Amino acid sequence: MSILVIAEHNNQDLSVATLSTLAAAENIGGDIHMMVMGSDCQSVADQAAACDSVSKVLLADDAGLEHSTAESLAAIVVANAEGYSHILASATTSGKNFIPRVAAKLDVQPISDITGVDSADTFKRPIYAGNAIATVQSNDSVKVMTVRGTGFDAANASGGSAEIEAVDASAHIAANSSFVSQDLTVSERPELTAASIIISGGRGMQSGDNFHLLESIADKLGAAVGASRAAVDAGFVPNDYQVGQTGKIVAPDLYIAVGISGAIQHLAGMKDSKVIVAINKDEEAPIFQVSDYGLVADLFKALPELNDAL
Repeated sequence: MSILVIAEHNNQDLSVATLSTLAAAENIGGDIHMMVMGSDCQSVADQAAACDSVSKVLLADDAGLEHSTAESLAAIVVANAEGYSHILASATTSGKNFIPRVAAKLDVQPISDITGVDSADTFKRPIYAGNAIATVQSNDSVKVMTVRGTGFDAANASGGSAEIEAVDASAHIAANSSFVSQDLTVSERPELTAASIIISGGRGMQSGDNFHLLESIADKLGAAVGASRAAVDAGFVPNDYQVGQTGKIVAPDLYIAVGISGAIQHLAGMKDSKVIVAINKDEEAPIFQVSDYGLVADLFKALPELNDAL
């Protein structure tokens, strides 16, 4: 049984989400290969080869993959899918984009967002915004899946010495779609899905300008700043801040929810956090039902006091 893990990266570094996906592959068991697709990404292939459980790295390095599209990624994966019983990618924006295309071309049903492995053909995945866990068994010849990073601890990224094999990518670069531009938020703070501490604001912040209260605390804690969908929809902060079912799924060591009522969609994205602290002036807010520590207070008084105390 051979497993193919699709690496996610920025052409320089392997993502933490990929290491969690690799951990899921280890739980399935078998010979694990990792595919790296990108441009001038030899350093990523070297990092993949160093992973303890990886026996081979497939490197598709082509200038046309500098800003890869889902069509191109899917075509390359399908072209190299023969012989694999499982194909895994991270349940990130990228993975959710191209993995369904891979499954469609292989004529199998994708299994999304798995959080547990019972056996080689049986997996756990959340449904109903995480309020229930479904056990899914697949009889497909190839199991095509995305892996929720918070469901698995990162695999060992050192100690391995896998061979790196080049695969042709140029023949599979899609001509029907192309990269136009991207607008990224640049921050010195940790990325949301990799941060060990996150402080998030909701509609209770009242405006985007008030997020500086969170940013000041975040800088002192070395934390990332997040937001609820309500805050994003209100235009307080960009949508890459969003934590929740339709945003980013996180599970930091400490999650501080400020002015967030605790709608089920938000809870689905952060309730696996190790310690949850909630600050809200409404003592009936649902967020207090999942929090380890709760403070019923006006955030505009509590945050400056917290900032001073730090």
